[in-house]
Amino acid sequence: MSTATVSDTTPRLSHRLTAARLPRWAPAGIAAASIAVGCGIGAAAGLKSHIQWGLISALLFVLAGYAVSASVEGRRQAKDRFATSLVWVSFICAVVPLVSLTVYTVQQGIGAINGDFLTHSMKGVVATLSPDGGIYHAIIGTIEQVLLATLIAAPIGLLTAVYLVEYGRGRLAKAVTFFVDVMTGIPSVVAGLFVLSLWNIALGFEYSGFSGSLALAILMMPVVVRSTEEMLKLVPNELREASYALGVPRWKTILRIVLPTAVGGITTGVMLAVARITGETAPVMMLVFGADFINSDPFNGPQQSLPLYIWQQYSQINNDFGYQRAWGAALVLIAFVMGLNLIARGIARWRSPKGGH
Repeated sequence: MSTATVSDTTPRLSHRLTAARLPRWAPAGIAAASIAVGCGIGAAAGLKSHIQWGLISALLFVLAGYAVSASVEGRRQAKDRFATSLVWVSFICAVVPLVSLTVYTVQQGIGAINGDFLTHSMKGVVATLSPDGGIYHAIIGTIEQVLLATLIAAPIGLLTAVYLVEYGRGRLAKAVTFFVDVMTGIPSVVAGLFVLSLWNIALGFEYSGFSGSLALAILMMPVVVRSTEEMLKLVPNELREASYALGVPRWKTILRIVLPTAVGGITTGVMLAVARITGETAPVMMLVFGADFINSDPFNGPQQSLPLYIWQQYSQINNDFGYQRAWGAALVLIAFVMGLNLIARGIARWRSPKGGH
């Protein structure tokens, strides 16, 4: 092949490799056009739900993105853009309901949030006739019940995970793993019925915040076990082997080497488990029983909690005051759970190798 032929072929190959690409603004432009066309189709068809408009726009975005990419970049690149479009549509479908729920809760509940609402109980308040009253007794009950459940479930879950990772062999370990998997998917009402039958009916203990904490601990334990187990598995075996080579016994290796290495992930798992049980209603409804007054003793008599308070206030039909209080309590509960998740993420980032430096 002559030098002239090579020089004539090179520009053509370079042009083929670089020219057949959509500009960077193409996905955004296709998305905007799809939204406009989807809304137009929805309006022309008389569809009243904006969700239907959004679904039409999402379908048009995926199809139009594939068609435009196939005509310009070829089918191989079009398939890649098709998969990317599906990922973006799935992400939006997951985020939009969460954002809508949060925004709607803030809109409905922000009007009820004030100093009196956060520092007063419902004692002496006629819920259907007065806008007074608050959630102070429910906040105290929720904090105490969740704290007791954590004190019960966290040590048991931690020790169970240590056994499964460091000692578990044979049929016993398989049985424990099986029951942990079963408990992970157990409905909360089943945990409440179990504690009600054993603790309250069989043993004769009264309704109390501690009874609810027992059910919450049952729900929390498998989450702690699973998260702690995964964190312990991430600890390099070289650390254990080096400790054993120095003559350190296994229990001391676990206590001094393994657990400190995984403490960040373990703490994050416990915090996420706490956030998971904070909003449980069914066990609290059966075991705590609810109260309009402040009861700071979880071992003596009925207590209140935020999920139960929300249900009680919202279940009062045609009661605008109750609806307002319910939305205010829901906003406080969401803020509480969100705070726990932020704390868990902060701990995980602080304990990460990058954060440590």
